[in-house]
Amino acid sequence: MKQTRRRLLALIIATAAVMSLAGCHTDMWHQPKLKAQSANNFFADGKTDRPLVTNSVPVGYLRDNEAFYTGKVANKPVAQLPVPLTRELLQRGQERYNVFCSPCHGKVGDGQGMIAQRGLALRRPPATFHTDRLRGMPVGYFYDVITNGFGVMYSYASRIPPEDRWAIAAYVRVLQLSQYAKTNELTPEDLRKLQESTTNTESKP
Repeated sequence: MKQTRRRLLALIIATAAVMSLAGCHTDMWHQPKLKAQSANNFFADGKTDRPLVTNSVPVGYLRDNEAFYTGKVANKPVAQLPVPLTRELLQRGQERYNVFCSPCHGKVGDGQGMIAQRGLALRRPPATFHTDRLRGMPVGYFYDVITNGFGVMYSYASRIPPEDRWAIAAYVRVLQLSQYAKTNELTPEDLRKLQESTTNTESKP
């Protein structure tokens, strides 16, 4: 029994010694190498870092869906959402709209946000979404404006991801409908809620 244990121990020690010699050579720790942004005489520009290959795209950043990423097809704004229209999408759109858009365009999209009300320096007042021109614009138009800006409004492309831009564009459509919906197009339940809301507003001092 003791002899078996001694053999096993010797085998373990021998295996460890062989592994240490094979995989832990100091050359593996101290290899010749060039660090990022260091000088390098091998290349003509004298730099270690190499420029990206032309037209290369990082993994996960391929923008192959033109409608989704630009709001256009053949340079024309799309008329249909390229994402499913759901309650969650509209709720997200409302939340993002209130954060990024309502300060100028107002909570109902009438261009009467706090910036406009306080008369802060703007060359032109914020747009209202309730004009015939903007009600007739395809939904891709609003996505494009969020992405690229318009007039004194700067681009929000670096602040709002594409998914949220579509959510906001869809919510703008909701705001437009809210101001021009006809009562005969409402369901009985919606009509009841509207009447209760009107009554509660009028009863307040």
